[in-house]
Amino acid sequence: MASLVIQTSFLGDMVLTTPLLVRLAQRGPVDVVATPLAAPLLANHPAVRDVIVYDKRGVASGVRGLLRTARALRTRPTGEPRGATVAYLAQGSLRSATLARLAGIHERVGFDTSAGRRFYTRLVPFDRSLHHAERLWRLANVDDESPAAPLHPRLYPSSNDHAAAASLLQSAGVAPGAPMIVLAPGSVWATKRWPHFRSLAIALATDPRTSRARQVVMGGSGDSGLAREIADGLQTVGAPLPIDATGRLPLLASAALLQRAGAIVTNDSLPLHLASAVGTPTVALFGPTTPELGFGPLTPSAEVLGVADLSCRPCHAHGPSACPLGHWRCMEELSVARVIDAVIDIMRFTR
Repeated sequence: MASLVIQTSFLGDMVLTTPLLVRLAQRGPVDVVATPLAAPLLANHPAVRDVIVYDKRGVASGVRGLLRTARALRTRPTGEPRGATVAYLAQGSLRSATLARLAGIHERVGFDTSAGRRFYTRLVPFDRSLHHAERLWRLANVDDESPAAPLHPRLYPSSNDHAAAASLLQSAGVAPGAPMIVLAPGSVWATKRWPHFRSLAIALATDPRTSRARQVVMGGSGDSGLAREIADGLQTVGAPLPIDATGRLPLLASAALLQRAGAIVTNDSLPLHLASAVGTPTVALFGPTTPELGFGPLTPSAEVLGVADLSCRPCHAHGPSACPLGHWRCMEELSVARVIDAVIDIMRFTR
């Protein structure tokens, strides 16, 4: 039985969809509808047959683009029918539901809270107590069962991805196996960006327990300014400058780089989920959001930090552009000392 998964939400959501893909692949071929940005994440994934790129805000926008994409869901590039009998709406918009319906897929499964639910043939309860990876996984289950083991997302960097990561590190003088800490200071959502990464970098470089580890700044090209701030800070104490990986690696090459790291310190953003997919020890910093919303780390070694006892947390599902109360205490009051202690714990340094 062939399945179709429509996931055109954020990049992190695509990473968290991979346990669902593995589950469905046990039943037959799995095709995935993805945005142009997210499609590369599924390259080499053994659970995926085809990735259909849906550029819903670009060349495939509007009704014509929707109809053209619907036709692509019926027939493979080879000309043979896809044969998908069930569509799983991992992204629950009305547009996604319409796409599945236009493609002629008669069984459409999605959450009972989704905007497109009136076009679904089976509704699955959206359980807010679960991690989102498990919520998505449960779309594939007719009965109310739970996974037999903890769910972990998986990505599959290619040899070229590993080579790109190795080349970046080699050009910066990092020997294979040398200790390395990744800092991911960015986020699409402004209030999710912990403001003390510069101070953290200085503290890591001057603390004898962590000073041997080379620092790498990871993120998109829009995070290059944050990388410069961290470099400026390290320069003031005469420490080695960080390796600036912002915007310099494809997504799976970034995952390959993370596989080499002893730890990552990250906001609630994509690098957190990339780390979960490759098993990198993670210190996750949560401010306006909380792990209880379903997006915490799934790596076996992780510590989640946040400012407890703030009645205003969480204030938003994703993170507002500005603190609704004007104080931003959830991030301002998360101390560098707590973060360093967590890094030392997950990297198993001697105190």
